[in-house]
Amino acid sequence: MSFRDKLLDFKRRLSDRHMYSIVIAVIGAIAILGLYQYKQEMEFRQRVENQYNRSFYEMVGYVQNVEVMLSKAMIANSPEMGITNLSEVWRQANLAQANLGQMPVSHLALNNASRFLTQVSDFSYSLVRQNLDGRPATPEQFDNLMKLHDYAVKMSNNLNQLENELGQGRIRWGELSQKGAPIFQRMSQNLTTTKFENLEKEFQEYPSLIYDGPFSDGLRDIKPQGLTGDMVKQDQARNAAVAFVGSDRVQDIKPTGSTDGTIKTFNFDVVLKNAPQNASAIINITQQGGHPLLMTGSRAVTRENINVEQAKDAAQKFLKSRGYNNMIDTYYLKEDGVATINYAYSQNNVTIYPDLLKVKVALDNGEIIGFESKNYLTSHRNRTIAKPKISQEEARRNINTRLDIFASGLAIIPTQWKTEILTYEFKGKVDGRDFIIYVNADTGKEEQILLIIDTPNGILTM
Repeated sequence: MSFRDKLLDFKRRLSDRHMYSIVIAVIGAIAILGLYQYKQEMEFRQRVENQYNRSFYEMVGYVQNVEVMLSKAMIANSPEMGITNLSEVWRQANLAQANLGQMPVSHLALNNASRFLTQVSDFSYSLVRQNLDGRPATPEQFDNLMKLHDYAVKMSNNLNQLENELGQGRIRWGELSQKGAPIFQRMSQNLTTTKFENLEKEFQEYPSLIYDGPFSDGLRDIKPQGLTGDMVKQDQARNAAVAFVGSDRVQDIKPTGSTDGTIKTFNFDVVLKNAPQNASAIINITQQGGHPLLMTGSRAVTRENINVEQAKDAAQKFLKSRGYNNMIDTYYLKEDGVATINYAYSQNNVTIYPDLLKVKVALDNGEIIGFESKNYLTSHRNRTIAKPKISQEEARRNINTRLDIFASGLAIIPTQWKTEILTYEFKGKVDGRDFIIYVNADTGKEEQILLIIDTPNGILTM
């Protein structure tokens, strides 16, 4: 049979319905298999992309923490505080280096950046050991610490630029195998070539950084001391919710159940008068005493007609009208047209940071759209505050002289052991950066150093 005859025979077979169905099925199976393989390949690429993203963003955070902790170490005046901050530098630098090694960039391009992280880690650890032996840093070592801090700032800035390019899609990880080399090489310019001894390191526990206002999340799992009064029923809690939100603002309120936990609550949905469609609020009232624990609204704020100072005035009036007196604003965050303001309780001119409230104010009309009192209900009570054993001037002498102090006062701060310390709070500047230092009012020991972050959206601490 000739080739032409074979072709005609295949055509005749193909015209048969059964054979036609088989061919269609085979083509369909091949297409499905191809789509499945394509989908698998895309999912694999996405997993790889996500892994690179996670490693990169974690590295950025660790490098930023290295810079912050180095700045704290430079103004620490006690060996204990120096050990705390330098130990954290060592840990964060090691974590940054581990993530740096995951980048899809040649090791030659990363060599200088990796060497810097090794140097800052080893140098910090050597100073920790030196402090433990009772030997303070020498002037030469302090100069090296400043140089390392300066480079940490440059490295952090370059990483932030790269982060923006990645976030905006101008660079993808696949391209970094080619583009990454010059980017990271630019980061590595002017790196000090000083070698530090490689020391054997032991594992140890480290304190966590504090965000969103000093000590705002420092207290957990403590028996609430601010819960006063008898147990209330759901109807009583409902009345308390209406009174707190404002009877003139409530159109309807419905119970949504209860919440167990350290602070037990009755929960309600609130429909507000003259509110946009689908806008509502929730409020949680404690089962003991009928205290408001949480209130949050859902309406959008599209315009800002008042500033943060006006928002603070509105929040202060609201707190006083609800029986929260002697509250002073500390720090705030502005986001999406809403100012979240932290208020700490003040007793006898002593700022008591464990007794913290948060109030959310809409910046279009000054309406209170959020409230949270967990820390306040956990800690608030009338305290017997002992007289400090050292004077403010004596405490001030224990602070690094590089700090240009512009405000001071007494403050009570919590500890990681669920206790409280009476301290002197000193606010000041070093090299244009704001810090707060807390000095024990009985012993003169530095208890805490906070770096003030002044952002376009608010003032935070780290």
